[in-house]
Amino acid sequence: MMNYLRSENYRILRKKGIFITTAIGFFLITAAAVVLNISGQSVHHFPYANNSFFYSNVLGGVFLLLTVAFLFNLALTNHYEYNQIKQSISFGISRLTIFWSKLMISCMYFLSVCVLGLLLVIGLGETLLESESGVAIEFLLASINIIPIILSGFTLIHSLRMVKVGEIYIIFIVLFLYVFSGQLLHLFLRNIQGLSELYQYAPDSLLTDNLFMFMNGEVQLDIRFWIVGFIIAFVSLLIGTRTFKKQSIH
Repeated sequence: MMNYLRSENYRILRKKGIFITTAIGFFLITAAAVVLNISGQSVHHFPYANNSFFYSNVLGGVFLLLTVAFLFNLALTNHYEYNQIKQSISFGISRLTIFWSKLMISCMYFLSVCVLGLLLVIGLGETLLESESGVAIEFLLASINIIPIILSGFTLIHSLRMVKVGEIYIIFIVLFLYVFSGQLLHLFLRNIQGLSELYQYAPDSLLTDNLFMFMNGEVQLDIRFWIVGFIIAFVSLLIGTRTFKKQSIH
């Protein structure tokens, strides 16, 4: 497995698209902070040139992070990579080795980018914008809460890509689960006794709660994020590995 991991690491390092996407993302984050800073200096009583507003927009942009996760997965699961998978299987490499190696390598780089992005956001918020006391700590706590949700999305996307689900279908699945599921569960289950509160555990409901807690200065570590994230990741990986082991590779 180590040899295959090294091979996957070498392949992902040659993917210029990942580095270009990362650079664009960091540039946009920096540009947003610069614009807020300039607006704060040029507009009298501009209310948004502070780190609290900047951080809240980051916490509200989780779907953009999942888009980046999709691009990272796409780098190791595109049409060319499927041909490489077929060759690897013919050389006797197990499908589980391929599945887990691609997941570990892509996830490692994705998490590295997320950590760098987090440091960049905090650095910009504390230097370019008006800094409110304690907000950076609140932002770190809120960011810890969303980690399992982001990772569950990453594993879901990886599993779907490995079993060759089309990009459009993946986008719809991710949109449903991480943007609309809470609203839909509330709509359809609100009159069913015992299930009416289930919507509170939907990923989008948790993310909204996390954002509101941050805006109100009441962030605390919440085990619900980890439970929901673990369930989604576990089910995704279970179905993904079993399906990938059985499907034919063309």
